[in-house]
Amino acid sequence: MSVSDRIIVPLDVATEADAIALVEQLPQVTFWKVGLELFVSTGAEILRILKKREKRIFLDLKFHDIPNTVAGATRAAARYGVDLITIHSVAGRIALQKAVEALNEGAKAAGYPPPKLIAITLLTSLNSRDLAFDLKVPIELPEYALQMALLAQETGLHGAVCSPHEVSQLRQVCGDNFTLVCPGVRPKWSVIGDQRRIMTPEDAIKAGADYLVIGRPITTAPNPVEAWEKICDELNSIN
Repeated sequence: MSVSDRIIVPLDVATEADAIALVEQLPQVTFWKVGLELFVSTGAEILRILKKREKRIFLDLKFHDIPNTVAGATRAAARYGVDLITIHSVAGRIALQKAVEALNEGAKAAGYPPPKLIAITLLTSLNSRDLAFDLKVPIELPEYALQMALLAQETGLHGAVCSPHEVSQLRQVCGDNFTLVCPGVRPKWSVIGDQRRIMTPEDAIKAGADYLVIGRPITTAPNPVEAWEKICDELNSIN
């Protein structure tokens, strides 16, 4: 993959018009993330628009429910012809297994190749203190993220979402064929925002990430095209 194909830019806007404007402002971007806000606002129409423009799509709805509900949602999502779909590992083993089965059913029914189903290990807005004191999880954060990734791998998922701080360990344990997607990626020159476990794009790639999710450093920059090109140049320099 080229450097530009490894960067996923979130369409974190509220309307279809704003999403289209951003896509047109950044024609160089090949991979877009559609999250909860935009999907709830526009429904599947934004996915059809992106498909028509031959863009790759990360449908980041983070499914987390009882097994039958998760399976139904995954089956429906697979019919859109997207490339990545997310589900929380904490939905549990049965839910993950049913989601994998439903993924293949939905894609086959729609005539698309199955997307990759990837697991949320732990949101990058949470840190070790949140895990221990608020969520009452009695193991260290790196071990927790690893266990969530291993559960995903054991149940047939294609990869995981993790912060760059955990990606090296997950790559080492889960192997090269397990897709790792890293949000919480911030260039040194950008504002951190609400992400807690962050790393620069260069360091995240070196640590083993397949894809980087980079939003506000690009989309809220005074010149988004210039910010995109700057990140690509920085990543090209490590090859």
